[in-house]
Order: sequence, then structure tokens, then C-alpha cells
Amino acid sequence: MNVLLITFSFPPAGGVGVLRALSLAKYLPENGIRLDVLTARNAPSVGKDLSLLDQVPVSVTVHRTWTLDLPFALRKALKGLVSGRGSSGRSTAAPAGTTTARSLKQRLRTLVGNLLLPDPQIGWLPFAFPAACRIVRRRKIDAIVLTVPPFSTALLVARLRRRFPALPIVLDFRDEWLSTTLELVSFNNNQRARTVAQRSEGEAVRAATTIVAVTEAARRELLGRYSDQDPAKFVCIPNGFDRAIALPAPPPPSSANSRVVLTYIGSVYGSTDPTSFVDAVLTLPQQLRHRLQLRYIGHIETPALRASLLRLGETLELQGFLPQAEALRAIDSTDYLLLISHDRINVAAKFYDYLSGGKPIVAALHPEGDVRRLLEETGAGIWADVGNVDALRAMLQKVLANEDTVSLPVRNDDRIASYHRRPLAARYAALLKEVYLSR
Repeated sequence: MNVLLITFSFPPAGGVGVLRALSLAKYLPENGIRLDVLTARNAPSVGKDLSLLDQVPVSVTVHRTWTLDLPFALRKALKGLVSGRGSSGRSTAAPAGTTTARSLKQRLRTLVGNLLLPDPQIGWLPFAFPAACRIVRRRKIDAIVLTVPPFSTALLVARLRRRFPALPIVLDFRDEWLSTTLELVSFNNNQRARTVAQRSEGEAVRAATTIVAVTEAARRELLGRYSDQDPAKFVCIPNGFDRAIALPAPPPPSSANSRVVLTYIGSVYGSTDPTSFVDAVLTLPQQLRHRLQLRYIGHIETPALRASLLRLGETLELQGFLPQAEALRAIDSTDYLLLISHDRINVAAKFYDYLSGGKPIVAALHPEGDVRRLLEETGAGIWADVGNVDALRAMLQKVLANEDTVSLPVRNDDRIASYHRRPLAARYAALLKEVYLSR
């Protein structure tokens, strides 16, 4: 079976956003699928990770086209302009009395924001669409998988459906778009942006053969929005991890003078805003706060989020972006892994790497989120409400208290093993073959 995977970002681009596409490229070929990948040659990313490119099998053909997207740093600056926040992370509105200046700045924000809808990566579509059509014909493609975000890639679904009416097309949502992502991390979320997003998603969902979500909550959300579609069209294949499961590690030995290392791995953005967690740390009794070493590894999206973290002073260690292999090695030298999520639907990809790391997870979560369900299902750690500073402080006090043991759940290693990317890719291959045979 010949499959075309369309993904805006792909190695050597680094960051968690490329890992699902990479896992499909890595494991689908061993399930009887010849894979072509279409990606953007100059896609912005938090960093380069050449080690990820080494994991792509030689049998996979990668096609790279140009995109009109902006460099990563410039895109972040433009996002700040559109959202009305400057380098300080605060509103950039002009001083009182300068009504004309405020009006012009607001018009500029609106103009730029509305030009780049559904997101700035829409500049890839003029290159991606003709390239996809050529690949389908020349490589005799039997099915297409498009993975989003960026959500502008979803616009290709309806275009490809018009060009290839009988071709199976699978739309893979790594994040749920309209319910949470648009509000928490979107480039632009004004009413026009919402209207464009709703229309774009609706057209893509109805034109696709199958919709894949990475959480059950996201699958239910999509099914509820598109009740006119066959429920069997919506399936869930979660994200996962790609290394051997480490043995569970006991809590660190307790001593009044020992430091407890709590490590966060991944990008810091709207849905992982650490402010409430920082507030909880700052209100700890001094003797407990002195025992905590908080290590952050990854890109911090805005100056405001960086400023929030820097309030921790010597408690904080910032390491910036690291290639995936180096970031995962940091798990071996930490006592606990920190997870923060304000999202009730999406599950950060790093959660699954945390599962395989063997270290207990300390989590600040949306109390109704799918992350909470997965954490409790796997017994991988403890959690508190991300919006409740008192609850977060109480959780940290348990972790940092001078006790011989910390009460942790019993890990369910069989459940954790089910999230390895190899068996998940086998499930994906089975789905693709089913979709192809039932066309």
C-alpha cells in the first residue's frame, strides 16, 4: 500500500510537533506501507535536531517544498503584535490621549491578523497542493494522511478531494482546534478568526474519509460538532513514546539539606502557563522552598511567561531548547517530572515521554482534562488543580516534606506499555488498510 503523509514540520526540525509524523515514518514501513512524506523545506521550528532525521528509514521518500512562512523569531514577534502584547508581554496600547496612534496600531493588528488565517503557515498551501497532486499521480498513492496543526494544512483536504474524488484521505488532529487551541495558543482568535476556523474545519472534516484524534475527549468533541457524519468516521489513536520503559524510580532520599529536582521538558506557551505553579512555589515555607530545584528545558514562547518563571530566582534553572535525545536523558538526573496543562482536551506529547521515563510525575492540571484521566489510569504520578494555588502548594509540600517516602500511586506498567509508538503505528497501518479496502 502506498501512502502520502503530509506534514508541515518534519525532521531535521526539532520539537514535539514533529514526533507524531516521525513515528509514522519510522514504523509504518514495517507494517507493509510504502511511505512518501511531503513537508516544508524551510518550516520554522524551535530548533534543529539532526538525530531525529537519522530515525527516518531509507525506504521513506521525503519531498520538501518551500513555504512563505516567516522565520520562527519573526513569527513570534508578529504574534505579539497581533495579540496586542509587546516584548514585555503586556499590552502595547499607546498612552492615554494618543487616540489616533491607538487606532492605527489596532487597525494594523487586525489587518495582519486577518490576512494570516487560519494561521501564518497558510503560505505553504500554494506549494504543497501542486506537489501533493504530482506525488499522488507519480507515486501511485493509495491513501493520504494529513496531520495538523498547523491547521491551515487542513484546507488541503477539500482541495485534494475535488482533485481526487475516490482517494481515501485521513485527517489527523494532533490538537483539538476549536474548543481549546484557538483560545489558548492561536495566532489570532478574534471573531473573524473563529469564523474562518469553523468553516475550514467543517469543510475538511466533511471532505475527509476518516478523522483521527489523539485523545478520546477530542474525538468526542469532534463527533459532537459533526453529528451529521457517520460516528465510525471518528477514531482515536493517541500519541506515545519511543524508547524503552525505564524501571520506576523511588522518591529521592529525604534529608533536611537535600535538594529535590523537579524537571519540566517542552515548550512553555498559553496552555502550559506556569504562573499559578510559580505562585504556589513562592508561598511555600522557606525551608521547603530551599529544598526545591526547578529545571526548565525547552522554548519559552513569550517574555511574559519567562518573566513569570524568573520570579523564582535561584530556585529556577533554565536550559533552553535541547535535542530530543539530550532532553530525555535529563529525565535520568531528576527526581520528579513536572507537567502543567490548562487544557481540558489536548494531551501534551511530552506526557508520553514522561510515562516512559520511570520518574514520578508532579502535575498541575485542568481537573476535568484528559491528562488527569491518563495520569490516574497509568498511576504515573500525582496532580492538583492548575487553577488552585493552595492545592498546588499542598502537593509540593508533600513532595518536599522531610519524610522517608512520598505516597505515590501504583504504576500500571502494562497500560503504560500500550502507549509505545510501534504498536500505535501498527494500529494506524491497520486503519489505513481498512480505509483503503472499504473505499
